[in-house]
Order: sequence, then C-alpha cells, then structure tokens
Amino acid sequence: YQQNPKTYAIVKQLLAEGNAGELQKYFGSRMEFGTAGLRAAMGAGISHMNDLTIIQTTQGFCRYLEKNFSDLKKRGVVIGFDARAHLSSGGSSKRFARLAANTFISQGVPVYLFSDIIPTPFVPYTVTHLKLCAGIMVTASHNPKQDNGYKVYWENGAQIISPHDKGISQAIEENQEPWPQAWDDKLIDSSPLLHDPYAMVNKEYFKDIQKQCFYRNINKETNLKFVHTSVHGVGHKFVQLAFQAFDLSPPFAVPEQKDPDPDFPTVKYPNPEEGKGVLTLSFALAEKDGARIILANDPDADRLAVAEKQESGEWKVFSGNELGALLGWWIFTCWKNNNKDTRAVKDVYMLSSTVSSKILRAIALKEGFHFEETLTGFKWMGNRAKQLMDQGKAVLFAFEEAIGYMCCPAVLDKDGVSAAVITAEMASFLATRNLSLSQQLKAVYDEYGFHITKASYFICHDPKVIQQLFDNLRNFDGKNTYPKSCGRFKVSGIRDLTTGYDSSQPDQKAILPTSKSSQMITFTFANGGVATMRTSGTEPKIKYYSELCAPPGNSDVEQLKKELDELVSALEKHFFQPEKNKLQRKTE
Repeated sequence: YQQNPKTYAIVKQLLAEGNAGELQKYFGSRMEFGTAGLRAAMGAGISHMNDLTIIQTTQGFCRYLEKNFSDLKKRGVVIGFDARAHLSSGGSSKRFARLAANTFISQGVPVYLFSDIIPTPFVPYTVTHLKLCAGIMVTASHNPKQDNGYKVYWENGAQIISPHDKGISQAIEENQEPWPQAWDDKLIDSSPLLHDPYAMVNKEYFKDIQKQCFYRNINKETNLKFVHTSVHGVGHKFVQLAFQAFDLSPPFAVPEQKDPDPDFPTVKYPNPEEGKGVLTLSFALAEKDGARIILANDPDADRLAVAEKQESGEWKVFSGNELGALLGWWIFTCWKNNNKDTRAVKDVYMLSSTVSSKILRAIALKEGFHFEETLTGFKWMGNRAKQLMDQGKAVLFAFEEAIGYMCCPAVLDKDGVSAAVITAEMASFLATRNLSLSQQLKAVYDEYGFHITKASYFICHDPKVIQQLFDNLRNFDGKNTYPKSCGRFKVSGIRDLTTGYDSSQPDQKAILPTSKSSQMITFTFANGGVATMRTSGTEPKIKYYSELCAPPGNSDVEQLKKELDELVSALEKHFFQPEKNKLQRKTE
C-alpha cells in the first residue's frame, strides 16, 4: 500500500524501466545515523530523507529514549523545523517534523512541536529551558536545496556525542516496521500531548539574550546602519526581534532573500561561508542605503558571516577566526567591566575547536582566564561547556572557524541570531570610539599577538590513497616515525588523534578523545606555526588548517603572511604530495 504517492511513483517507474543501478542507489544502503544525526538528499528509498526513513529513525530514537529516561512520558521532547521542501518527493521539513511528533505522541510522549519555522538554536534552548529529555531539529542548514537533515540534542541541551549515536542507530535497525497509524499525522492535532512552544520561546529567548546587552544607550543613539540577509532561510524575523530586544534600529533586510524559499533562487550555494558570491545582493543594498556592516545568516540561522566596508570603499568579509577574535575580545571586555572582583576570572572559560585559531588562548594567557580546545564541531564544545557550567564555571564564549559562535550560555550550540545582535552592539560601541571592526581586530592582534590563518583542502575520491597518505606521515623516516621537518620548517610537536599519540604529553598520550575511524594529525613547528590535516566526515576531502601565532610586539604582518604561505606550500609539497597522490586542488 503506497503511503506517499510521489516516492511510490519514482520507485514504480524505476522498476518498470528495470533500472537496477538507480534502485541500488536508493535501496542499497540505509542513511547512516551519526553524532550529527542524518543528512541526505530528499527522495525515495532508504538512502534518502523521506516519510518512511523519518518514521523509522524516530521510532528508533523513541525506543532509545525510553530505555534511557524513566520520566520520558512526563518530560517529553521538542521538535523544530526549517523551511526546506522538495516537490518531486513531497518531502518537507514541516512534514518530517509532524511525522516525528506523531511517532512520539503515539507512545504517550509529550511533544513540544513548534507551529512555525525557527532557527536551529531554538531547539537546544527549549530542551534546556523546559528541562526536556531531547530535541530534534529538521534542517540541512547550509546544504544544497535537495538535502534535508535530522539533528538530535540530548537532555543537557547539547548535540549528542558517542555512544548515543551508536545506540540510536542500533535502535533504528530494530524498529523498521512502521507502527500502526505512523503515517496519520493528523492525529496529533487533537492530542492533549501536543504543545506549541513558539510564543513562549519567542518571549523567553529574547529576554535571555538581553543579559548579553551592555550598551543600551549607545544602541539607541547609534547612527551606524546594518544590512541583514537570511539567505532565503529562517533568520529574518528573529534577527529583527533581536535588534528590537537590544534597542537597536532594525537592520535593512535584503528584500529578495528575506522570505524563506526552499529553492534558494538567488545563490548558487546557500552558504555564507562561501564569501562574496552569497553577499552580492547585500553589498548592493548596503551601497544604496549607506550601511557599513553586513550580517549574513545561513538558512537555519545558526551561523553568521560579517562584512564591513573599508575606508578604501572595498568590502572586507571577516573569516570565522577573525570574528571569533573580535567576539572573544568583546565578550571578555564586557565581562571584565561588569565584574570588579578580580579573583572571579579564575572561573571564566572560553572554548574553541582544534582547527580554529588559537587567538583565545593568547587572550586567556594575558587576561588570566581559562582556554580549552575541543575536537572539531559544536557537539564537543556544547557538551564541555555544560560540564564546566555544572562545576560552577562561567563559559563566556565558544567558536569554530566555520563561522559558528556560542555567545550566550542559554544555548549550548552555535547561534547566529545572538551572534548577529552582539556583533551589532560591538560595532555600535566601537563607532563611538571612531573605530571600525577591522581597526579593532588589528588592535586585538597588536595586544595579544598576530594570528594569521590559512585553510584549504584537496579532493580525493579514493579512500585507499587517503589511508596511504596518512600512513606515510606515520612512517615518514622509517617505521613508526613522524616527520622531523617539512621542507625548511622544523617540526617541534606532533599530535595524532587517530592513534592517540601526543609528543608533548609526559606519557605521549593525547588528552582529547581519539577516533580510529577518522584521520587527524596536528604538527607544531619551531617557528610558532601549527598545521592540522584531517579527513572530512561528510565529503571526499582532506582538509588542512594552518596558523602562525606571533608573540605580541611582532607586527610585521606582511612578513608573517609570507612565512605562513611558505609553510603551507611546504605542507602541500611534502606531506600531501598532490602529484604523486593525484589529488585535486580546491578550485576557487
């Protein structure tokens, strides 16, 4: 019996054509449920996001939660969704969210289902605020338009980490047959177990982020103008409300991009990380309205890109590391001005991921607070932040280079809404001192030492070549010896998070968790350089991230850039060996 006529028709057509290859693609293997949940194209078959795979996933998740929480039926779960939709298969984020809600409600579990589209950070916020057992956000963030995803939060308000992914994955395998009435999502509308947290969260979230508002009077008076784009996603309304909460005049919204549109018609990729291409319309509006600063969210509004018009008339798009430096400086400065007890700094923490700039470490050393690095991804920062907060520590800020920022302890994940309005307040404050964001960034580097970063990747579709490349690094000068140098650059330390080796630890064992299934080696160089090589969990890429950290006082930026460029060239030539390994370069 066909439950979804559209996916049914796709499969029926392939059967009629006897198209074994395509059928193999649709039904050959199930989507893998990992710590980031699911992320795949919408369409027919178990390898895609569709009504059936959402029901199966939620049935598994429900059983796993029942096993872990005796009070699941008292506390419940929250479910949110973005504006994605796929005409040809009938899939949409809203439909998937309703099917997931139906699954839980059929088992007597209360569901807080948002009645309208929301930013991703509202789900972890609601888990924490209402003390729920878990949260689900149906979104594919900044992925291409045909994709969707299913992101899962645990009761601590952070994304799940191992072993939960394995446990949920196994439970999905064990609960594949749809339960009775699994498809009938209309049942939820009359159920007393269905709650809508939309109005409450829209009030409470904006109340909570105001704890991060320190210069209301400046905000009211500022004549700085901002442009905001939500890139056809969910962010528009919520950034407008955030500005209102901080007493800032509303930003000019890019009209062609402010309303949700699952086709993302004005951009090639709906990803503000891609830089200037996504911002073309924003630049035009800013020129027209005389705005100096552009704030751009990705479609699910958990990330933020910022651009500023320079004296020269050029636009500068800040990298994730640069904005991380500015926000880290700003949030600590605001904390210091509001905490006169100098001893309190001992309980202050900031976090960033291993592949992000170490600028926070330099600020922490000079100012006396704690800095910790975590593995890549906000799931690690969110979970670590919660541990520290439970020990009575203040976690002021966490960031990753992929333009993700956690500026507000009420959300233990990246949040592009609070980051946008806090950036606007910082810019307004700096304007009263006649400083631009770029000038302040230079001031931060002058005070704490220049941190220059450069990241890129190679594409490689052959897992054997990737394995060989990393094996070669582990047996560089004979068996079990890592490289002692890279071209003219002397290696002073090695951390291998695939094997758990760390040359800087007394017992040579790495402190951060290790994972045999992914490749990641970090090299420290005698000249203050650091370079990490890692495989991507979601794409056929070998990525590298490099940084040169200079001590305060060394302000010859051009010389530092040249040094980093040479280090990166040596890294590519000696460690990647692109010709020998037939690697394809990132094309700009």
